[in-house]
Amino acid sequence: MIPTDSPIDRRTVLRTVGGAALASVAGCLDGSRNSGTTTSDQTSTTTERAGPLSRIAVEGQAIVVEIDADAPVEQVNLIQPNGELFGKRGLAAGARQVSFEIGTAYEPGEYRVVALDGDETIAEGSLSIQPNLSIVEMGIGRNQPEKMWNSSGDEVTDEAFVTVENRGTGPNAVTKLLFIGDVPYPSDEEGTNYADADGVSGIYDPDADDETAAVTVPPGQKLTLYSYRSPFAFIRAEGISCKNEPQSGEFEVVLETRVDAKKISETYQVQYSASDEFNNCEITISEA
Repeated sequence: MIPTDSPIDRRTVLRTVGGAALASVAGCLDGSRNSGTTTSDQTSTTTERAGPLSRIAVEGQAIVVEIDADAPVEQVNLIQPNGELFGKRGLAAGARQVSFEIGTAYEPGEYRVVALDGDETIAEGSLSIQPNLSIVEMGIGRNQPEKMWNSSGDEVTDEAFVTVENRGTGPNAVTKLLFIGDVPYPSDEEGTNYADADGVSGIYDPDADDETAAVTVPPGQKLTLYSYRSPFAFIRAEGISCKNEPQSGEFEVVLETRVDAKKISETYQVQYSASDEFNNCEITISEA
């Protein structure tokens, strides 16, 4: 048995469950939703022209300002929602664009752009920057391997995928992916026990083949996150195990994010079929 007060990684779990066979798992939820990288009803990330400020926009994790070629602008200042100066950029000869890197630890709200010629204000513009993340799809690797990073590997069996969408105007970073409640191997003290652990995200990075600290979701995009700590692995005496009678319950998928330290969650109903083996029952998931 693996101690509940000792966070473990996905490979340890897979070694523990060994060759245990899992029955088929219910398919991904909301599979009919669009899977494109942009959304038709997202808030605009670009402002209207403000005098010689031809464009103010969020691109990735930066605010980009474009200035007319004939405008007498020497410097561009960016003012935060709290009224404090975020930064200033001088315009080199021939340069007509400046950018301000805001990352994913910025204060959401309205940012003002001030174009200066010496001490004289030439023009002002503004842009509201606010991320808006939501969970639009989730599923289990055992039943939907084509949705995982490796559709043919046994390592995806006990993992989950969660698709998130940012319909806001600013980037945000997901710093933790949690499964809380009636899942076989939850993220709290009933399972892997990393829910309150600093620096432990529970998110798998296929490129690095390791747990990543965070995943950035730019405005207007969807990204798929993968679990790292096997929330759907049946571990004897941990979380939910199969029994000789059907079971039902519910669980939450929780995302912790960096901007405003906000949490986003969705609740799902779950059913486990009857089984004589602790690790060999069917799982059916539906939206609550």
